Amino acid sequence: MRDTILFGDCRDTLKQFDEKARMCVTSPPYYGLRDYGGEDSQIGQEQTPEEFIDELVKVFREVKNVLTDDGTCWVNLGDSYYNYRPGRGQGLAKQTVSNTKQDLPDVCPRRGNRLEGLKEKDLIGIPWMFAFAMRADGWYLRQDIIWHKPNPMPESVRDRCTKSHEYIFLFSKNKKYFYDNEAIKEPAKDWGTRDRSKGKYHNEGTGLQPHSGLSKSYPKKNKRSVWSVTNKPYRGAHFAVYPPDLIEPCIKAGSEKGDIILDPFMGSGTTAMVAKSLGRDYIGCELHEDYGNLIQKRVEEYQPVAEVTQSPLLDAINQV
Repeated sequence: MRDTILFGDCRDTLKQFDEKARMCVTSPPYYGLRDYGGEDSQIGQEQTPEEFIDELVKVFREVKNVLTDDGTCWVNLGDSYYNYRPGRGQGLAKQTVSNTKQDLPDVCPRRGNRLEGLKEKDLIGIPWMFAFAMRADGWYLRQDIIWHKPNPMPESVRDRCTKSHEYIFLFSKNKKYFYDNEAIKEPAKDWGTRDRSKGKYHNEGTGLQPHSGLSKSYPKKNKRSVWSVTNKPYRGAHFAVYPPDLIEPCIKAGSEKGDIILDPFMGSGTTAMVAKSLGRDYIGCELHEDYGNLIQKRVEEYQPVAEVTQSPLLDAINQV
């Protein structure tokens, strides 16, 4: 069943799995943003944020069933603003990665119901609603990672900052789980050599003096929880493509070569492509069979990553 895409509602297709995945990495549809067409049951078009969160939790309940006992789940999810306009429906403004007709109100209609507890212009807080609901459903909420976007979508707002981040949440199935810290360590700044007369480490000419308790320089440091990754939309048919560079560290930290990587919202196949480039296999779910050829094409373009080198595949993808 490895290297397979199962088409249909992931709440059903996940029940067909006959192998265990080491990890899941995915980006579910955002609430109220787009109508992907053709399915009344599509996730993201629920009447209320609470109903949307409930449906996501059901999906990841099935994900948990097909993960290994030491498995993890990495979920990228953005937020939405509430903008109720009587007679025009419910507008949920949010950053988008492309200007497509699916973004327009007459194609992706907003519900006209007023949402209890929300005021016009409120930030709904979808990511944290989801994180707490997952925790309540038995997942271990291990970390919130900030995806900082150096090139955010422009916004014409004048009463708040332009939004330039999203969240990635790291969940684990159990208290003890697989996490390869060494695989994603970052280069560390060289603090120089010890000045024995002062008893401190310093870099000559910089004026920088790190903690006096340091005894040596370290070439690498633990990866920090703010990841700056440029958003580069794919010119294919899918609306929202998260950058390969965003999920590469997730897959490196959450799995080993030969493991299965699961994506219940496969979309254009970025997870499958990055998994193959890193020597992993994949299993994915996708609601629309129309994306099948696109996924296959992107996966076939992958090039294996050499040991201790940056992925040439990811560079090629980011130039598309």
